[in-house]
Amino acid sequence: MSMYNSSIPIFVRFLDNLSGLLNSASAYGTDQAIDESVLASARLFPNMHPLIKQVQIACDMVMRGGARLAGATPPEDEDNETTFAELQARIADTKTFLLGLSEENINGSADKTIVMPAGPYELTFTGEEYLNLWILPNMFFHISTTYNILRHNGVAIGKVDFLGVGSFITKGP
Repeated sequence: MSMYNSSIPIFVRFLDNLSGLLNSASAYGTDQAIDESVLASARLFPNMHPLIKQVQIACDMVMRGGARLAGATPPEDEDNETTFAELQARIADTKTFLLGLSEENINGSADKTIVMPAGPYELTFTGEEYLNLWILPNMFFHISTTYNILRHNGVAIGKVDFLGVGSFITKGP
């Protein structure tokens, strides 16, 4: 497994899955006559980030992570999305950026030293540690939290939607 194959295709796949979750949320809101802002600002607990921020962080995590692995500069985002359409555009822009990163540079990053700020801390990883112990777990956390917020609010999604395995199902019950 290469660093590239362990990162960019997985990031893109789960961004696609995240986009599908937002599509389900939008359809649910329309069907149930729920204002989109209610779902977009929903959270699991008062001190947790709302759905909008979960999506923004998931995008930032993989965009900045991919950039650090590739030795590139990620674009700056203003975090001003308020609608599902704007979040979908953010996901699409993130995917476009990721797919433009150098496979060769990412494949050469396993032993690269990555130093990054995290709140009041400075973290130091090898590229492989950064991918496996920081980027991927954070991406999954924020996409899972988005999924949980939507499920908690009644959106009819399931594990298949989170994993995006619908295309692999050949026979159902």
